[in-house]
Amino acid sequence: MDDELDALRRSRMRWNAPLSEAHAELLLDRMALTGTVTDLGCGWGELLLRAVARTPGLRGVGVDTDSTGLERGRAAAVDRDVEFVEADAATWETPAERAFCIGASHAFGPSRAALERLATVVPAGGRLLYGDGFWAAPPSPAAVGIFGDDVLTLPDLLDAAGTAGWRVLHLSTADQLEWDDFESTSRARWQEWLLAHPADPRAPEVRAWLDERLRQYVGEYRGVLGFSYLVLGR
Repeated sequence: MDDELDALRRSRMRWNAPLSEAHAELLLDRMALTGTVTDLGCGWGELLLRAVARTPGLRGVGVDTDSTGLERGRAAAVDRDVEFVEADAATWETPAERAFCIGASHAFGPSRAALERLATVVPAGGRLLYGDGFWAAPPSPAAVGIFGDDVLTLPDLLDAAGTAGWRVLHLSTADQLEWDDFESTSRARWQEWLLAHPADPRAPEVRAWLDERLRQYVGEYRGVLGFSYLVLGR
C-alpha cells in the first residue's frame, strides 16, 4: 500500500491503542508526571502531546522510526515543548525518569525482552507506562498465527515485569468498547475512501484488507486478545 493511503488509514485514529479519553486521563494521573517524559515507539505521540499540555513545565520526547507518524506529531505539537526524534526505540539510551511504551514492545522483541530493556532506560525512582497485549482467553491457532506465539497471559506478563525489577503501581485493561472503537477507527477512513473511490485501481486491495481485518477481529481475537496498561515503578 502506498504512503498516501497508509497515512490516510490512521487519520481517524486518536491513538494507536484501545484507549478511551477517560482511561488516558487516569493513566496520566497515575504517572505523576514531572521533568521530561520519553515516549518510546511514540507513533504520532498523541498521549505524549496531551501529557505535556496538561502538565505545566513538562517536556516531551517522542522516539520512533515511522516518519509519517512523526510528521503528524510534529504538526500537532504547536506551542508544546515536545521533540520528535526519528530513531530506533530499542537503541535509545538517554535515561528517562518518566517513560511511555504503549503497543511498541515489538521494537524490543518479545514482552519479556522489552520489560528488561526498558529497565535499563528508566532509573530507580522512575515510572514507566507500559501498554501491551495479552491473551485474555485461550487463543485459536489462527489468532496465534496473527499475533505470534510470544504473547503472554496477564499473570505471566506481570511475572515478567517483576522479574525485570518492576513494581506494579497501577493495572488496568482495555474494555470491549475501547477495543471496538479502536478496531473501527483503524478501518473507518479507508471505508470512507472506498465508498468514495470504488473504481480506483487500489480499491480491490483496500477492500480485501478491510474485509480480512474485520473477519479476523470478530472471528479470531475479539474478546481473546486483551490489552493491559501498567504503571511500573523502579
